Amino acid sequence: MILKNLKIFSQNVRKNSLVVNTILETHSHFDIILIQEPPWSEIRKIPSSLNCKGEPLIGTCHHPNWIVFARCTSCTNDFPRVLSYVNIRLNSLRFLFCKDIFDHRDINIISFSNNNICYYILNIYSDSSHSALKYLKDTEANVNNVLLMTGDFNIRDNLWDPSFPYHSSISDDLFMIADSFNLTLSSPTNPGPTRFSDTAGESNSVIDLMFLQNGLDELDRHSILPDS
Repeated sequence: MILKNLKIFSQNVRKNSLVVNTILETHSHFDIILIQEPPWSEIRKIPSSLNCKGEPLIGTCHHPNWIVFARCTSCTNDFPRVLSYVNIRLNSLRFLFCKDIFDHRDINIISFSNNNICYYILNIYSDSSHSALKYLKDTEANVNNVLLMTGDFNIRDNLWDPSFPYHSSISDDLFMIADSFNLTLSSPTNPGPTRFSDTAGESNSVIDLMFLQNGLDELDRHSILPDS
């Protein structure tokens, strides 16, 4: 695959299974879909020697054209808040979920091989306490060839949102993390809000960001889809 042809879609779906199923059904022209705050629900009951009614099997949305990569957990309070879908047409690139590198519910890292080079993609959800960023800041990991880092960072800052007048100190940590992966903040070709408020009187904001590998000419831009 030529990297410049790689099409990646990212969205916070706010635990809405209808939105995820619609994306999987209608976005087949994308190669990779990165989801923040995915839905988790009971799929069915499985036999159990401890419960005659069976134990609940919890899962998320699936589609025959997509392979899902997510951190496994048996704790209901620790369901992953990020996951990745890879189009089955990319099977030959040998995608892997790399839990051995980062083991955190808000960090999803996948790898693939292209022309004998291993690349990594980071999908991040940063909650109100920014636990994912704190984890990345405190975790020593030697990861080369991170292609991109994207997701919902929940940080308002005038560095990327001209409608917001302040700078956040959390942004400094974010840039330090990005720099450690040799990543640079990417400016969208069509700047605009990435989160539209449901509350009257509350302004829209830019909290979804993309960082791309520094100096990589093959993958050097991104756009905000108006209907996302």
